[in-house]
Amino acid sequence: MRAVAVTALGGPGVLRVVEWPDPTAGPGEILVRVRAAAVHPADLAARIGRIPGGPIEPPFLLGWDFAGDVVAVGEGVTEHRPGGRVAGMVPWYLTRGDVGAYAEFVVAEPDWLVAVPDELDAAEAATVGLNALTARQGLEMMSLAAGSTVLVIGASGGVGGFAAQLAVRAGHQVVAVASSDDEEWVRGLGVAEVLPRSAELAGLGFPAVFDAVPVGAAAGAAVADGGVLVTTRPVPPLDPPRDVRQQTVMIRLDQPMLAELMTEVAKGRLRTRVAASLPLAEAAHAHRLVEAGRLRGKVVLMP
Repeated sequence: MRAVAVTALGGPGVLRVVEWPDPTAGPGEILVRVRAAAVHPADLAARIGRIPGGPIEPPFLLGWDFAGDVVAVGEGVTEHRPGGRVAGMVPWYLTRGDVGAYAEFVVAEPDWLVAVPDELDAAEAATVGLNALTARQGLEMMSLAAGSTVLVIGASGGVGGFAAQLAVRAGHQVVAVASSDDEEWVRGLGVAEVLPRSAELAGLGFPAVFDAVPVGAAAGAAVADGGVLVTTRPVPPLDPPRDVRQQTVMIRLDQPMLAELMTEVAKGRLRTRVAASLPLAEAAHAHRLVEAGRLRGKVVLMP
C-alpha cells in the first residue's frame, strides 16, 4: 500500500510517499480503507522527535484520526462488517508509528472505531476523534461546579473549539479567546464573550482556564487563586503556585465517548470545520500549512 513515512527526523521534507507492507486483518482486527486522515500538531511534533517517551527511529508512520470504509474483518469481530463507514483514532501514543493514518489502509482494533452517520463526510469525521476527546476529557478533569465561568484559550482551534462548545452545552459561562478575524465563528459556538488573541489576560481572575494552545504564562496569569488550569501540553508550574490546581490532559482512547461525540457532530449540535483537503502525496505541504498557522479548521489528507 501507499503510505507517507517519516524517513528522517526533521522538517516537512522528510515526509515521503513509500510502499508499505499491505496490512491484513488478523483475529479480532478490522481492515479499513482510509478515505481521510487529519493532520494534527502532534504529528508535527513526532516528525521532529519532540514527543513523550523520546524520538522514534525512522522510518515510521504518522496519523491519529481517520475515516473510511471497512474492507475486511478478522475472526471474532462482530461490531463491524465490510462496507460499513467508520471513523477511528489510532492510539498513536501506544503504536508509536508502527500503525498510522497517513496510509491507504489501517488495521484497527474494534475499540478504535465508531460508526460514521450518513450526515458526515469522511473529511469531517476525521476531525473529531483527537480534538473532541481531548476537549471532553480536559473539561472532566476540571470537575467544574454547575454554572462555572470558564476561559477557553485557543477556541479557534480544534481542541479549543470543541472545549468551548462542550462547556456551553454543560451549562457553563464561557469566555473564549479567538484568533484574529475569527471572532464571528467562535461567537457562533454559543460562548458568552469573545476576546481577541491580543487581549491582556493577566489579572482577569477566571476560576477555570482551559488552555488549548497552550500559551504558558499568560494562561497562568488569567486563573484566579485557588482555581484550576488545564493545558494540552505540559507547561512549567506556576510560581508562586497560588493554590491553583494545574493539570495536563493526556488523550486516552474512549470508544463510547467518541461514538457520542461523533453523533453530536453529525446532528449539528457540535461544529467542526475543514480548512483544506489534500492528496496523501501532499503531506509535506499539509505540514507546512499547519506550521504556518492561521488556519480556519483542520487540514485533512485524502489517501
